[in-house]
Amino acid sequence: MQSDQFIWEHFKLNTESRLRGFNFFILLSIFADGGVFTALEKSFNPKLLILLGVFTALLAFVFWIMDVRSTRLLKLTIPALKDIESSFQTKCRIFAADAINQGWFFRFTFATRVLLLAQFLFGAGVLCFGIYLSLR
Repeated sequence: MQSDQFIWEHFKLNTESRLRGFNFFILLSIFADGGVFTALEKSFNPKLLILLGVFTALLAFVFWIMDVRSTRLLKLTIPALKDIESSFQTKCRIFAADAINQGWFFRFTFATRVLLLAQFLFGAGVLCFGIYLSLR
C-alpha cells in the first residue's frame, strides 16, 4: 500500500466512523428523549426519570469522548493530505482551501458538540427534576 493511499484510507475510515457514530447518537437520543417524555406524560415513578436522566446525560458524555477521539485521529491526517494535494492544481486543493475558509462556527465539530451539550444538559435537567419529584 502506498503512503498516499494509506493516509486517504485512514481519513476515509475515520470520517465514516464519525458520521456513523453521530447517526447512532441521534437514534439513541430520540429513544431516550421519547422515554423521558413518555414517563412525564404517564406520570411514572420519579425514579424512572432519574434513571432516564442519568442515561441521557451519560449517552451525551460518552459520545462526546468518542467525538474528541475521532477528531484527533482526523487531524493527524490533514497535514499529510495537504502535502499530497500540494502537487494538484490550485482549484483541486480541497483541504488547503478549507483550512483558509474554515471558521470555528460552521464546522461539523462545533455543531456536533452543541448537540451533545444540549443533550447532556437535557439529561441533567431530567435527573434533577426526577430527584426533585422523588423528594417531594
